[in-house]
Amino acid sequence: MLTDGDPAALAALGTARAAGARVLVGPHTDPRADSGTVQALAGTDGGAVLGLGDGFGGSEDLAWKVDTARTGVELPGGGQLVLPGKTYVALYGTPSTGALGVLGEQPVEETIARAEEHAGWYADLTDEPVIPTHEIIVTVASAGPGGDGNYSEEIPVVDLEPLVDLAEENGHYVVLDLQPGRTDFRTQAELYEELLLRPHVGLALDPEWRIGPDEVHLARIGHVEASEVNEVVDYLADLTRENDLPQKVLVLHMFQNRMIPDVEEVDRSREELAVLIHVDGQGVQPDKQTTWRTLRQHAPSIEHWGWKNFYDEDVPMLSAEETMRLVEPTPDFISYQ
Repeated sequence: MLTDGDPAALAALGTARAAGARVLVGPHTDPRADSGTVQALAGTDGGAVLGLGDGFGGSEDLAWKVDTARTGVELPGGGQLVLPGKTYVALYGTPSTGALGVLGEQPVEETIARAEEHAGWYADLTDEPVIPTHEIIVTVASAGPGGDGNYSEEIPVVDLEPLVDLAEENGHYVVLDLQPGRTDFRTQAELYEELLLRPHVGLALDPEWRIGPDEVHLARIGHVEASEVNEVVDYLADLTRENDLPQKVLVLHMFQNRMIPDVEEVDRSREELAVLIHVDGQGVQPDKQTTWRTLRQHAPSIEHWGWKNFYDEDVPMLSAEETMRLVEPTPDFISYQ
């Protein structure tokens, strides 16, 4: 029997205990949310699990959450929910080159250390666990069409595995970033299913680099409709549920409203995912704050937000303390490029 400790349920709890049920009292109605509940359920294959209270939802929803908790697999920072309750500090880029961000400016072993250094800047600035994170550009927008004509270079999984493996070993989170060119986001996401099946790996979509069949990069800023994003939502959420995986983050990069004009229609009902808008504006700080406010007004119902600090383009780049003090609401995901 699972309960969140609601006093109104005391009589029912007494009946359950008298009947021989084991009662787990947790702070949440989602068994994935609490490390203690996850570990209490780990390995308890079989046997009925009941949720006492409306907050646990229907039997089907509770069943897959319990199955996920029973795996005992936890995310960096504990539990099986990526958000809320954690702060992610990420290096952005792609391995083997520093041209696309700080992630690739050093060998993978040193990238792990650098991610931990950046996360350490925030450790005393929040009561939440701070998770070292790697946002890896796995499909890179290209000037030419390439062999498949989609204006996007897909990095082979084998080239990404060294960093993804080390991140897992060190308790870091990984986000795979897609710059799809003329193809669609779901088609590219499926290329990396082998990595997305790992518990500590989430996904990011970068509409700046989603162009039409007759367009090329840098001639105009790309965009995507919510309907295409929702195809990724369905794919990633189904993959997560069917494989009893912890919740995954789905990051949506934006610095203009028109990059996802109908972003409010992105499906956020799937509890297998936490959808986050990552604000990528760069330059002088007043302009960055204006971009932040504009996007917040464009998507007022989005719960989770991210902020990017640019080493070379920001004037000046905010310190960790300034990021947490000046960016409101406090971002859940902070990346460095």
